[in-house]
Amino acid sequence: MSLLLVAGGAVVHGATTHRWSLLAPPASRAEAIHNTELAFVTATQEDIPSELPIKERSRVTCRRYNFPGEVGTVVASITSGPPGAVSTHTPDVCYTGSGYKTVRSPKKETVDLPNGKTASYLVAVYEKKTATSVDRQRIRWAWSVDGDWDVPGSPRLHLPYIRANDLYKLYIVTPDTGRDDDRPEADSASVRAVVAEVFAQYAGVLRDAR
Repeated sequence: MSLLLVAGGAVVHGATTHRWSLLAPPASRAEAIHNTELAFVTATQEDIPSELPIKERSRVTCRRYNFPGEVGTVVASITSGPPGAVSTHTPDVCYTGSGYKTVRSPKKETVDLPNGKTASYLVAVYEKKTATSVDRQRIRWAWSVDGDWDVPGSPRLHLPYIRANDLYKLYIVTPDTGRDDDRPEADSASVRAVVAEVFAQYAGVLRDAR
């Protein structure tokens, strides 16, 4: 019996991490999401190297979008891969491990999307100081398997994610340049509109690529 349990556990782990090639999901949806260049009339864009940690067979694509005026720079990073790998290494772990301190702890927010749906995500502010500069980032993140973005309390144990072939994690990062005593608690209307568009456009790709 113990051998059966061990063998069964190995098969389940191999499936959830895509270690067994025959159990790996089709690549079409992942290819579509990583090839997506978000459409913004007023923004220029460029691919940038990812510094996010990856595990197992996961994959990360980062693009920087440069908007005029108040919005400024927006970085969208999409990660795809086995649920067990993609559900971990959130900013509250990897950013603090890279020398950033938490300025504002993760807080759940919801934004209305142009398609009439909503996206729930966590947002936090992290800061790293050197002798000559201060790097402060406002980071938003959420997961999805089918275009519905959410932040369950325990992503690694969230049953719909466990059952999925692939899990997708989206980071939306903007500079946070205000001081602690004058930085607004919430994003401006212009930034929220861009955040909503990023979630909505990636959601559309996930739904269309089924």
